[in-house]
Amino acid sequence: MPTALITGITGQDGAYLAQFLLEKGYAVHGLLRRSASAEVIGERLRWLGVLDRVVLHDGDLMDLSAILRIVEKVQPDEVYNLAAQSFVHASWQQPLLTGSVTGLGAVNMLEAVRLIAPKARFYQASSSEMFGKIQEQKQNERTPFYPRSPYAAAKLYAHWMTVNYRESFAMHASSGILFNHESPLRGIEFVTRKITDGVARIKLGLASELVLGNLAAQRDWGHARDYVAAMWAMLQQDVPDDYVIATGRTVSIRDFCAIAFGHAGLDWQAHVRTSAAFMRPAEVDILLGDAGKARRKLGWQPATTLEAMAAEMVEADLARHRAAQR
Repeated sequence: MPTALITGITGQDGAYLAQFLLEKGYAVHGLLRRSASAEVIGERLRWLGVLDRVVLHDGDLMDLSAILRIVEKVQPDEVYNLAAQSFVHASWQQPLLTGSVTGLGAVNMLEAVRLIAPKARFYQASSSEMFGKIQEQKQNERTPFYPRSPYAAAKLYAHWMTVNYRESFAMHASSGILFNHESPLRGIEFVTRKITDGVARIKLGLASELVLGNLAAQRDWGHARDYVAAMWAMLQQDVPDDYVIATGRTVSIRDFCAIAFGHAGLDWQAHVRTSAAFMRPAEVDILLGDAGKARRKLGWQPATTLEAMAAEMVEADLARHRAAQR
């Protein structure tokens, strides 16, 4: 069976990717940075029912010696680098950490693969945040980048280093420029999950209001479960390349509120207020992806609508809070 190594396996994308690869018959290994108690670390994998089917290795992207040992031990056929300090708002408070983990950490993985498993296929998790202050109405693989946060700048460095390793060392290294993708496994600090959790709390009488930042910001939101399939598809191609993965539909945070609250039979305007504390120092006003290349070359397209995703997230948060009340 093929063997995959996933960094960031305990995150949203890592958990869904592990589940996806296991269903395809892979042996799945994951890099585990122990920063919390064991029951918290594996919660997403446990939620998907795959925790006992993956092999976890203690390591940190900033420790090249540990990465080298893990790659040597696992001998992966495919490596998916998903680990990062990925909360954009926090990157202004932790710019050096973000640059180290999100930027240099990716290069540590590239270097380990080059030295130990040069035939392995490598996936780098790039981000639509790299487009930042958009230069074109719809963003594709040829759209110029204009990062607007330390996170986006770090992702851009990792992206171009992946291209550089591909061109310099003939590595099968591809980047997925993924637009926003969400799910019930999204961290509570991200706005979509903050909204659906707020809806559940208000619906169950645990809260009366939800405080957000810029409601006018617009994003192209898809489901993480769909997007990990695109990651895998990239590494099945004969020639490595970079691909935008997006739905081609953008809505505002205000609209997402209306969808999520509406699913629970609530009027969002009666419960949502804004605060400057949640505004970004430099905002990305709108992102809208053109995934035409992925459709043509990978045969990929999103399967889950925004409305279905929001409903799934609200129902999952309602179930969580009801269980906690028992």
